[in-house]
Amino acid sequence: MRLIGNFIIGALIGLGLALLIWTVGVGQSRGHRAETAAAPTDALPAQDVHLLNPEVSQTRQNAITRAVKDASPAVVGINVTQVREIRARSPFFDDPFFRQFFPDQIYRQKVENLGSGFLISPDGYVLTNEHVVQGATEIVVTTSAGEKFTAQITGFDYDSDVALLKIEDSDFPYIRFGDSDSALIGEWAIAIGNPFGLFAIHSQPSVSVGVVSATDRDFERNAEGKLYQDMIQTDAAINRGNSGGPLVDAAGELIGMNTMIFTEGGGGSIGLGFAIPSNKLKQLYDDLRQRGGLDRDFWIGLQVQDVNRVIAVSLRLPELRGVVVTGVEKGSPTDKAGIQPPDVILGVNDAPIRDSADINRILRNSDLRVGDEVRLDVWREGKGVKVSMKLEKKG
Repeated sequence: MRLIGNFIIGALIGLGLALLIWTVGVGQSRGHRAETAAAPTDALPAQDVHLLNPEVSQTRQNAITRAVKDASPAVVGINVTQVREIRARSPFFDDPFFRQFFPDQIYRQKVENLGSGFLISPDGYVLTNEHVVQGATEIVVTTSAGEKFTAQITGFDYDSDVALLKIEDSDFPYIRFGDSDSALIGEWAIAIGNPFGLFAIHSQPSVSVGVVSATDRDFERNAEGKLYQDMIQTDAAINRGNSGGPLVDAAGELIGMNTMIFTEGGGGSIGLGFAIPSNKLKQLYDDLRQRGGLDRDFWIGLQVQDVNRVIAVSLRLPELRGVVVTGVEKGSPTDKAGIQPPDVILGVNDAPIRDSADINRILRNSDLRVGDEVRLDVWREGKGVKVSMKLEKKG
């Protein structure tokens, strides 16, 4: 029995020694493999570590970063000093007797305003929103190079909310006009500007990126009487101070001017921003640079009424729409164009006319100006004819 016991004890001791030797060997093997795998990285200089994955370095430069690099040097911050009239309501405003002794008090107050803009030519012309510089007594333009210039207003169009400024110098970087008519819904849209005056801190514009959410958005005249038509909608963040800044595409070309946003409770961007299309800006730029503004004070000399079923049947109209001419002022543009009762106007500049509200909106709320020619689709004596009318200055 004693021999058997000694044999069992010896076997257990031998098994324990074998396990210990195996464990130490495995640990040394793993340590060797770990050191071998780590050696290339440890041996590589810190500045070249990115070479282990060159795709990471290459993809950091993309269409958006290139567009920002191209467009940003032409973006400017605009700081404006304005004088506004402040009305202090009389405590007796609802009492006719005491109000004559204690009328409302009106006083002038200097206020600071800010916005964005962009250079559109190498000789210092800057486009921005009219509401950014409205009533300005001083305008200071800060370029991305940190230079500050006093700017003068060359011209503006209140209705379109566009102003052209001039700063004195040469060889400025400038943004190229793109074709806003070719903007695609869903393509990249990059808003660059001066939100909350951050440009003044380090002379570097802020960038936000989104897509073209929609095109051809029309808004009737707002409380200030401005008219926004054919606007580009984007979800790129636009906030206070971005007004007047450029909206560019992935090629770095101008497709719009950031102008207005929809908000909730007066807050910031909620992804509903709108930009004036670049094709309209290009036309306005030419007008403002050459003439300082748009002459919209034209007259037509036309009286109309809506087409009803009786008129449609009697004039053999193919459909129930349009306006019938009921009167024409002698010597007016309409008279010179040969329009006479009972002509029916079915279209203006290729836009269909359903009723008198349509023709008033197109003729009064568009970018038409004195000297423009208007194309009319007219129903006359049972057939359609084309008529051109040149707008003339009122009075």
